[in-house]
Amino acid sequence: MSALAKVLSGPSSEENRRFQRVRVDVLGRFMLSDRREFPCQVVDMSPGGAAIVAPVVGKLGERVIAYLDHIGRIEGMIVRATETGFSMTIEASLRKRDKLADQLTWLANRQILGLPEDRRHERVIPRNPFTTITTPLGDKVPVRVLDISLSGAAIGGAEDLKPGDIVQISRTMARVVRILERGVAIEFSGQQPIEAILALGQELGADLKANAEPVMFAR
Repeated sequence: MSALAKVLSGPSSEENRRFQRVRVDVLGRFMLSDRREFPCQVVDMSPGGAAIVAPVVGKLGERVIAYLDHIGRIEGMIVRATETGFSMTIEASLRKRDKLADQLTWLANRQILGLPEDRRHERVIPRNPFTTITTPLGDKVPVRVLDISLSGAAIGGAEDLKPGDIVQISRTMARVVRILERGVAIEFSGQQPIEAILALGQELGADLKANAEPVMFAR
């Protein structure tokens, strides 16, 4: 077991958890036992469990499969409902837990140290920049796309958004990562087909290069 895995697997007397959780900020999607899928955000996680912000909560004991940016596929069961979503266990082999521990270390360090994203792509100025964004409250707001890449976009006109908000631009899921002078910067969720981002680029009149696609996690 890696050194980090040993640290993360230390007991927590306060919460009586087998694994100690770390705060993260990860987008993804999850599927309930009836095969319905919903977007989600992981706010803390360990190799043994995760706290999920989600629009829908399943039943206690229900099995869940989640596909998370930078992490990939996890599965387990719902053990607690919260005001904003639910907590789930993570069922994994020792080898998978070690890998999760390493991924969590990287995510935590990137957040603490302010490291740049590992995905960088050429930005393109769209010819047809006008579209809509669906806000966390479900409102559709007309916006102007200032530039776009396979990783994200700069958006003008979405003045009420704040970092961390999960939004939908056209049919593509994204997260607000920072405030700009004229709007916001968003990062596309990696847990969606690259074709969805290419289709958004085509809709906006932006020629995105598919051969520069981000790393995607397969089901």
